[in-house]
Amino acid sequence: MTERQRRYRAFSDELRREFGCRVQRVSVDAGFTCPNRDGNRGTGGCIFCGGKGSGSFGIRPELSVTDQLGHGREFLARRYGAVKFLAYFQAYSNTYAPPERLRALYDEALAVPGIAGLIVGTRPDCLPPPVIDLLAEYARTTYFWLELGLQSPVDRTLALINRGHDFAAFQEGMHRCTAEGIRVCAHIILGLPGESREAMLATAGILNRLGVAGVKLHQLHVMKGTPLEEMYQRGEVRCLGRDDYVGVVCDFLERLDPGIVIHRLVGDAPADQLVAPLWSLRKGEVLEAIDGELARRGTRQGSALVAG
Repeated sequence: MTERQRRYRAFSDELRREFGCRVQRVSVDAGFTCPNRDGNRGTGGCIFCGGKGSGSFGIRPELSVTDQLGHGREFLARRYGAVKFLAYFQAYSNTYAPPERLRALYDEALAVPGIAGLIVGTRPDCLPPPVIDLLAEYARTTYFWLELGLQSPVDRTLALINRGHDFAAFQEGMHRCTAEGIRVCAHIILGLPGESREAMLATAGILNRLGVAGVKLHQLHVMKGTPLEEMYQRGEVRCLGRDDYVGVVCDFLERLDPGIVIHRLVGDAPADQLVAPLWSLRKGEVLEAIDGELARRGTRQGSALVAG
């Protein structure tokens, strides 16, 4: 689907406007951990997170940052015809280290040929002032996004998924970052245990009021070996069906400020580790269904705000 036809503000289109060519993210595992695993906040991690960090499959952590980016760059250039690349520090909490270590890793990434910017994923409780100062420096000098995990603005839900922080922590971290000119992309999981459709859709309005620059939506994944899998097998958790998820995403987009960049609408998971929902293995079909449903409705991102 071309940029002109899209009914939401897609990140891929933003990148093409910024760089004038096809740009792809190259995921990196730089050896970080998480305060919700190492005993600072907890030891079990979030109930949905596998042993390699949520969403970090396909990364080769035994390689240096330079080599990870080199291998990923070559693969994505062949597969998608990408010309430029963003180093995506994805696995675990990528600001959970002293600033001098972070600077060394980020600079190593930017020195790799073809790397045109940085995306750094982290938690709101891993943003002490010296780290924010460092991130603000990169935001001024290169193309930069900070991905900040929220998952839900409902404290009850955050406690249930063993997130290790509350919504207030996200608000504080997000406001301190945006005050320093750092673009924040919020991670949201749709279909978390105990959350109604109304609660999921209310999250869009909360993000509008917070002033986030980007959003990543993700269906709830049940991965092997996680506490969430145990809950799923006991019948305590159910996953949204594909059509239900498509409908919620479209409702969510209609309520979301049209200026917010959509970094993702459907999450990925390795087939050998995914328990449910299996429909998420057909990501392209789900994206087409979302596009098709928005077209059927004749709506787009932010249309409910205009109508209201």
